[in-house]
Amino acid sequence: MNDLYTPLFDALVEHHQIQPLSFHVPGHKYGTFFYEKGFSFFQEVLKLDVTELTNLDDLHAPEGVIMEAQQLAATLYGAKSTYFLVNGSSVGNLAMILSCCQEADYVLVQRNCHKSIIHGIQLAGAIPVFLAPQFDDELHVPSYVSINTIQEAIEQYPNAKALILTNPNYYGLSYTKLKDVIALAHIYNIPVLVDEAHGAHFIASSFFPTSAVELGADIVIHSVHKTLPALTMGSYLHFNSSLIHEEKVKQYLRMLQTSSPSYLIMASLDLARAYVQKLQGKEKEIQKGITFIVEMFEQLHGIRLVKTKNGDALQDPLKLTIQSTNGLTGYELQQVFETSAIFPELADPFNVLLILPLTTEWKIPEHLTNLQEILKMMNKQSKKGKNQIPPIFYETRPVSRLPVSYKELNKYSKTYVPFEQAIGKLSAEMIIPYPPGIPLLMNGERIEKEHIEQIQVLVGMKAKIQGGDRLKDKYIKIYG
Repeated sequence: MNDLYTPLFDALVEHHQIQPLSFHVPGHKYGTFFYEKGFSFFQEVLKLDVTELTNLDDLHAPEGVIMEAQQLAATLYGAKSTYFLVNGSSVGNLAMILSCCQEADYVLVQRNCHKSIIHGIQLAGAIPVFLAPQFDDELHVPSYVSINTIQEAIEQYPNAKALILTNPNYYGLSYTKLKDVIALAHIYNIPVLVDEAHGAHFIASSFFPTSAVELGADIVIHSVHKTLPALTMGSYLHFNSSLIHEEKVKQYLRMLQTSSPSYLIMASLDLARAYVQKLQGKEKEIQKGITFIVEMFEQLHGIRLVKTKNGDALQDPLKLTIQSTNGLTGYELQQVFETSAIFPELADPFNVLLILPLTTEWKIPEHLTNLQEILKMMNKQSKKGKNQIPPIFYETRPVSRLPVSYKELNKYSKTYVPFEQAIGKLSAEMIIPYPPGIPLLMNGERIEKEHIEQIQVLVGMKAKIQGGDRLKDKYIKIYG
């Protein structure tokens, strides 16, 4: 079979070519009826926006072109099975957790995980055991969990039902000893679930870190849309386990995913797989393209590209972490970029993060010329120093638990109190700087003075925060 065969996309095109007359959903009828204001933008994709018709298969019971498309993705990534996700990686995280965890089960989980991981644990009624990550002194962000910490956690909780890791982190840092970690967990028959949302492109070249799929993880989640050319919410769940019942995974995907899956998203997943396969054997071209854009940013004055100095961390070349050399915070530097119509993925108190496209073809964007001029002006107005930003605060104990289980927390009342009265209390809400979506403060976590200080800094910098509806008024919700 031709590797670049795209069964689902091809079937949608063939269906369009017969000029079908729609008496089915969706209501736009292949774009025949659509508000004129947006028609010019949507008209082409509407032709392929269909439902479960004859020859177009069914995501929840695939036996035709969707099954073929998923099998091609599984073959590419080296998985036993691959499932298309149309509700983003979050639904994959929920499904993989629910498939192996039940109420009162202990679950070993990396503390700097995405909020959807915590949501999955809460839905399962499991008890999280948090594993503190190493902190990267150059990027000022939490990174991987060391194998020593994982060994300690397993010794304390040998009957844990899962080890849940986030690798790479949002900034592209991967753990060099991940294979050893997976092997260690498997000695104890603990399945390893990896949120590899930002690693769907790793398979494209040895220039990138090695995917957890190849390293033997039981389930791996990929946000295809994050680093590959796929529509937003398009993701993969890769299954490779002898410790988890695959039928449970399928059951939860049917329960959690929409009963009206987007064929546009699924077709884009089919095409993204073919896109990666087309790049096979072009490692030098990929590396040359990335080097080209990196060198352009290195020539800009007033910024520096930040690289980890941790020998146990690999840094994804598609992720550029940038800091100001003129004392600007990451948020202020983001504003400078956006003045030139360059929109970064995120900013934090220290950094701006750029995600490069996976391509072998590069051109010099005119935007960079404008950015250079603005940065030159900023150099003349340099703050000549660094902002005094408190260090990022996370739990420093290698292995820790919440003081009270989620089940018990449901019995507690909740109330808002001023910041100064919240210290030492249990947080009744998740405080999540977004992106990256990693909770600064967990629901049920004890509030420390450092949490409050960091929240005040983030609010003062006008960082986007999910949760904490009254943080601007210096109030936080606690369990009373």
